[in-house]
Amino acid sequence: MMKLTVSGETKEYKDGISLPELIEAEKVQTPEYVTVSVNDDLYGARDFGKVALKDGDTIEFLYFMGGGC
Repeated sequence: MMKLTVSGETKEYKDGISLPELIEAEKVQTPEYVTVSVNDDLYGARDFGKVALKDGDTIEFLYFMGGGC
C-alpha cells in the first residue's frame, strides 16, 4: 500500500495508483476543471496521465475561480 496525503489527510491507496485513478477514488467534482498540486508542482487535466505518484506524496485539488468587477 502507498500512503498519500490528500487534501491534508493521510490515506492508504493501492501501490501504483495513477493520478486519474486517485481523482476518481476521491470523487473530485468536475475533474476537467481541477488543477492538481503534487508536492507543490501543478498539473492540469491534460497532464494527469503523465504524473507518477509515489509513496509519501502530498496532493491538493485546486479550483481557480474568475470574477470581480
